[in-house]
Amino acid sequence: MQDLKITIVQSNLVWEDCKANLVNFDKKLQLIDGPTDLVVLPEMFNTGFSINPEKIAEKPYGRAFTWMQEKARQLKCVITGSVLINDNGKYFNRLFWVHPDGGFDFYDKRHLFRLGEEYKVFSGGKQRKVFKLNGWKVLPQICYDLRFPVWGKNQFTNGQYEYDLMIYVANWPKIRNYAWKHLLIARAIENQAYVVGVNRVGIDGHQIHHSGDSMVLDAKGQVLAQASPGNEEIITSQISYNEMKTFREQFTIGLDWDQFEIS
Repeated sequence: MQDLKITIVQSNLVWEDCKANLVNFDKKLQLIDGPTDLVVLPEMFNTGFSINPEKIAEKPYGRAFTWMQEKARQLKCVITGSVLINDNGKYFNRLFWVHPDGGFDFYDKRHLFRLGEEYKVFSGGKQRKVFKLNGWKVLPQICYDLRFPVWGKNQFTNGQYEYDLMIYVANWPKIRNYAWKHLLIARAIENQAYVVGVNRVGIDGHQIHHSGDSMVLDAKGQVLAQASPGNEEIITSQISYNEMKTFREQFTIGLDWDQFEIS
């Protein structure tokens, strides 16, 4: 299976201003050096993490989504990131996975951040999903999901791993960046999979600081690429399926994983 090129975009976000954020990302994506397979944007990349849905929520295929379709087509790659969506009167923190041909899938954030009162306003997702990209199996997750290892746990069934790459998009505060960095490492180690975490930088509308600390980790939990804390940065990293496969074959803990179902 071919290697995968992943571009992480660590960016500041303009509070509750979709137009300004899309203009900013237009400029940033022009700076990507060479072809890539996947572009990963932060959680609620078009507005910042706001629980003011009356002002910022979009219809399922609104402005931010159509912009993602346009960028995927232009860059000839998959683009992903989350947007606040009004779906039949319910609000979802929804990650879109958009292909160059306009096709897409989505994942709704399962765990809603209690301290930020997200759970009072949004609806939680019910379904775990695994997307496909050039033969790779990819599990999408959003921010607070990182604290719930069962929801992200890989499985090994009939000689096959459920997924090869886990992606977290986030607006994770600087004050808890120790947890962010170490939980990403833990997820890679315990699941024998690559992990990508993309977090925003800057100060949001609640005066909360974000340091970013976006990174790409291999299946051993080792850092392959990391954005500078506090800075806007675009990094393209290449991950190897064969290296992961060799590691999995040499260290066969998947054979001893507990089997379970998530309801």
